[in-house]
Amino acid sequence: MRITGLPAPGPGTPRLREALLTASFTPEGLLDLLGPSAHAALARGETVPALRATHPDDGPLAVLTRLFLLRRPVAYGVARGALPLDEALGEGWLTRDGDEVRATVEVRPYATEGAPGGDGDGAGSRDGWIVSDSRGAPGADGAAGQAPDVVLGAGGASATLAALTVRTPVARALDLGTGSGVQALHASRHADLVTATDVNPRALRMTALTLALSGAPPADLRLGSLFDPVADEPGYDLIVSNPPFVISPARDGAGLTYRDGGMAGDALCRTLVRRSAAHLAEGGHCQLLANWERTEGEDWRERLAAWVPPGCDAWIVRREEQDVAEYAELWLRDAGLHRGDRAAYEAAYGAWLDEFAARGALAVGFGWVMLRRTGAERPAIRVEDWPHAVEQPLGDTVLAHFARQDFLRDRARDDDRDRDGGQAGLLSARYVLAEGVVQEQVGAPGAEDPEHIVLRQRHGMMRATALDTVGAGFAGSCDGTLVAGTILDAIASLLGEDPFTLREGAGAWLRPLVEQGFLLPAG
Repeated sequence: MRITGLPAPGPGTPRLREALLTASFTPEGLLDLLGPSAHAALARGETVPALRATHPDDGPLAVLTRLFLLRRPVAYGVARGALPLDEALGEGWLTRDGDEVRATVEVRPYATEGAPGGDGDGAGSRDGWIVSDSRGAPGADGAAGQAPDVVLGAGGASATLAALTVRTPVARALDLGTGSGVQALHASRHADLVTATDVNPRALRMTALTLALSGAPPADLRLGSLFDPVADEPGYDLIVSNPPFVISPARDGAGLTYRDGGMAGDALCRTLVRRSAAHLAEGGHCQLLANWERTEGEDWRERLAAWVPPGCDAWIVRREEQDVAEYAELWLRDAGLHRGDRAAYEAAYGAWLDEFAARGALAVGFGWVMLRRTGAERPAIRVEDWPHAVEQPLGDTVLAHFARQDFLRDRARDDDRDRDGGQAGLLSARYVLAEGVVQEQVGAPGAEDPEHIVLRQRHGMMRATALDTVGAGFAGSCDGTLVAGTILDAIASLLGEDPFTLREGAGAWLRPLVEQGFLLPAG
């Protein structure tokens, strides 16, 4: 696979980075230059509004935008006023064609968060740049005309995974299938050592460029498939992967490397999940994006739960589902086949549908798979459908979810000794209402009592749950001062209910309130 024609970072790269910063070639600077409309269009892969916004401006920011984002030639003399031209040409960031220069790669401003608990800007954003062949945004030409080893930049999937990832400081992090190095760049802000792997040598070079230009420490770059390049390494505290999860007919490298994994169906994602535990340190997290098939007569939740390796808690969320025809159309457009020969497009479309039919697949799910290695004999596995809005970033929400699973597992151990209807562990704890949880009452106008009482989260997963009077009264009384059993006894006395009966039935509504984050263990 080719890696020719790409820059080679050297002593001039820090000077180039300084020129980008001086010109405000950053996410904020780019928005200020283009304005909201052209900026949004560029994110969709449409360049005309941005070209209009930067013409005929020859200021450094406009010049850098035309060079590195719009991939337009710039006059040699104009470029010299925007960046250290000799170094940029010498290291291969630019190439000269007569009186003009062109960029050899796309360089896109990108912000990452600072290292939690670190010095300087703490958790604030830090400016970096993603180096790639192109962003390949939907609405443009996709990968039409591109080589199979094309390396795309930061798109929607990259942003989703980055916002989902737990950002606690760790010793060792693995970015599996690194591509242009988006996740490796994020991990470099809070990991002592970052290892990045890919089957595509061109992707490894792009990752090295992304890290070097962004001023991040270099990663340990390794060529190979899945976990093979790190087979003999100690466990990682964090594994992230935006893998080639597309379910396509392409086999043995016949497709586009960034999306076609070469395995039948969803075998690549299944293999990645099942093998992850062997490469996680105790307490380590594995977080990845995945596609999976839904077949006739099979519960997709049970199927996904069966992927989870022993000794791991798991939280799997389906965010979207497409029928097989819609799914095939999405990725045929991504490859740009809809713009070519009609007969070839129809033949490719038929091949995709034949592939799905052979396995009885009806639809394809899109979502998140999040694991944590605990070694627990009774792992907590939650598989759910959640197509609704969430508040990103969700890294802290993921961390809190698994912490609550530890709490619930510890409390469950007390149930064998329970004399209060099997809820001793839960009822002996103190709880607080999570920040941002509000109560809504639903009923007919003028009615004396509401038909429903709903608790709604305004942060994180933004869930809602309906409760009866007992559950709502309990949640509203949780301020961390009284144990749950005492609160429930007081409610029983107020309502004239049998306290034992309320205690016996409390687990049915109290456990979900804790698991889903409406109530948090005090402290």
